Amino acid sequence: QVQLVESGGGLVQPGGSLRLSCAASGSIFSISAMGWYRQAPGKQRELVAAITSGRSTNYADSVKGRFTISRDDAKNTVYLQMNSLKSEDTAVYYCDADILTARGAPWRTYWGQGTQVTVSS
Repeated sequence: QVQLVESGGGLVQPGGSLRLSCAASGSIFSISAMGWYRQAPGKQRELVAAITSGRSTNYADSVKGRFTISRDDAKNTVYLQMNSLKSEDTAVYYCDADILTARGAPWRTYWGQGTQVTVSS
C-alpha cells in the first residue's frame, strides 16, 4: 500500500509565498517522476510542475519564474515553492508520483488527496 500526503496549503495574500510538501510512504521500491497538479473550481486539472528522478523539471507557462519544484529522495518527498502568488493560483493542489512497489512489479501512478491554496486579500 502506498500513500501520498500533501501539506502546506492555506490562505495567503497576493504576492505572498507558500511551500507545499508531498510525502510518499508505504511499500516503495523506487520512485520515478513526481509532480504537482492543480484544479480550480469549474476548471480541468492541469499540470503545474514535474520533476524526474534525474532532476529534470518542467513547468506550466503560468508559473515559470515563480514556482520551483524539488525533491528529497531520502524522504520520498516532493516540494513546491510558490512565490509571488496571484489570485489565479487559487486551486486545490495535488501531487502525484510514479512508483514501483517491488522489483518486477508494474509502475503505477499514485495521487495525494489534495491541499487547498487560496490567494486572497
